[in-house]
Amino acid sequence: MMRTGVTFTSAGLKIAGHLYIPDTAGAGSAGRRPAIVVGHPGTGVKEQAAGLYAERLSREGYVTLAFDAAYQGESEGEPRGLENPAQRVEDIKATVSFLTTRDEVNPERIGAVGICASGGYLLAAAAADHRIKAVGTVSGVDIARQFRLGADGTQDPAVFQGMLDAAAAARTAEAHGKGVQTFQLFPDTAEQAHALGGRHAFEGYEYYCTGRAEHPRSGKFLPWASIDHMATFDAFRFVELIAPRPLLMIVGREAVTSWMAVEAFQNASGPKELHWIDGASHVDLYDKEPHVTAAVAKLTDFFTTGLAETK
Repeated sequence: MMRTGVTFTSAGLKIAGHLYIPDTAGAGSAGRRPAIVVGHPGTGVKEQAAGLYAERLSREGYVTLAFDAAYQGESEGEPRGLENPAQRVEDIKATVSFLTTRDEVNPERIGAVGICASGGYLLAAAAADHRIKAVGTVSGVDIARQFRLGADGTQDPAVFQGMLDAAAAARTAEAHGKGVQTFQLFPDTAEQAHALGGRHAFEGYEYYCTGRAEHPRSGKFLPWASIDHMATFDAFRFVELIAPRPLLMIVGREAVTSWMAVEAFQNASGPKELHWIDGASHVDLYDKEPHVTAAVAKLTDFFTTGLAETK
């Protein structure tokens, strides 16, 4: 397997990615292989969970591409760290466009995997982009729902209304020349994370803020403008349009966020599968074994069928 740094554009912004190419001869028309786009979690970068899944799937024979969303990682865009659902959806489509230009790729056999927030963005992208032939998610969520309703879906609506007030004040401050207004995403300590959000918050802190997976380009702050960009976004609104293309949603049995995957699955039409991994939490599926191996095995089986060459 060979990893190569690549760039391409999405709505005029340069996107940075890592292209993984198997080191054995490809199967299919002129040796072209099926390919898989891999999107990273919110605040993540291509060197973390997305890169891990891209590498593992490449070892199964797929050309894979993990990339940094616009405004994040090594990709272009200001303000840094902005979470803009419309742009994130466009990034996925742009990544597919890039893969269609590669000699190693069969453009009729492109699938995609979205991890965490990218799982929701992928559902929205695939609903309208028929070039994505098979759709997989791992710990998939609608990040807008998560901000509006909380990770477990029980957040007091007043919390998000307060965030919208803060976002409005931030835009006014920026208009008066006070610079980009941001807020901190993670607590300062593991103890604070536990106190504020229990196991889910602690695992997020541990993944992004400790030696487990911390990366210097992974976001620790979010521009306040992200909040009103997300306010009216609904990743699941048109999920039924993915059919008749296949959909696989992989969810940890202990994930506090699993209600979102269940909701999306219920709204989707077939062919579809909701696959549970026992003992795994939301963040466990980013990098912990044996959960990643189980997820990759399921994805491999799924794409073997979903991206099969048609005669």
